Amino acid sequence: MTHQNRTVWCLTIALVLLLAVQPVLPGWAVNMIAMSLSNGLVVLGLMVIMRAGLVSFGHGLYFGLGGYGTALGAVFLGITDAFVLVLLGIIASTFVGFVLSFMIARYRGIFFALLNLAFSMLLFGILVNSIVLGSTDGFSVPVPSYFGYVPSSAETRVSYLLYGMICLLVYVSTLAVHRYLNSTMGYIGEAIRENEVRVDYLGASVKQAIMVKYIISAILAGMGGACTVLLIGHVTPEDTVYWTRSGEFVFVAILSGTGNVAAPFIGSAMFELVRTYALQYAPEVWQMLLGATLLLVIMFLPSGLWSLIRSHDRKREQT
Repeated sequence: MTHQNRTVWCLTIALVLLLAVQPVLPGWAVNMIAMSLSNGLVVLGLMVIMRAGLVSFGHGLYFGLGGYGTALGAVFLGITDAFVLVLLGIIASTFVGFVLSFMIARYRGIFFALLNLAFSMLLFGILVNSIVLGSTDGFSVPVPSYFGYVPSSAETRVSYLLYGMICLLVYVSTLAVHRYLNSTMGYIGEAIRENEVRVDYLGASVKQAIMVKYIISAILAGMGGACTVLLIGHVTPEDTVYWTRSGEFVFVAILSGTGNVAAPFIGSAMFELVRTYALQYAPEVWQMLLGATLLLVIMFLPSGLWSLIRSHDRKREQT
């Protein structure tokens, strides 16, 4: 079995297991898994551009656009179907990502990272000063329906339908990204990271390749934001587009590594787990604990958590 086929099989098995264990898990565990998957979509988007040697400090911009697009559709347009609401969030983030990609794709390094941060903080300022959108308090989002079915009041907000929808969205998105990264366009990204000038000499369009990667990352971030808003039932500027939110995504991306499409979700799950217990048992120093965790990963696993799995596979192949 090839490495690519093994990844597909592992993702399929993971989907089946996630759907199967939901009925027997406590509510807090279901919520944490769903939140990890939603945030993992954003980190997956970051991984796509990190494969090209780029990093964004402002992907909260697209996370927030996805969240607010979904929330606005539910509250102001009266749309109730969860799939349509997620689609609205994706459309919002995709449109802005497409427009900004023409400019951002020209920059590299710290300029690329900070330009994204600047646009994110610009949106934050607009939302904070918007009375209609609730300013810093944001506004609540009603429980969505699923093809006409509305969960009863006895069910928790994170119903089996919402949980299942997020799992399916993550599965399809991850398979699509996996196929893309193993295509010619995907490999061009890695070539750009190693030697951009040589890629130009070979006739490939570096700007076009980066634009495609950037738009894909915007789509994934918007999808993650839309799912998160449906999970929480509330949207605020600070929880979506503020720079600390973008920093969390970069934190998880470094923690995870870029070795495989499954890595962002493993890193996101670990991040949520550490944060949950740190907030419970050490609420005053939980940021310090997260920082210590990242330092340990950088020191001992510079390629991220996925390098542990890769090293295990190499040892098994040698034996």
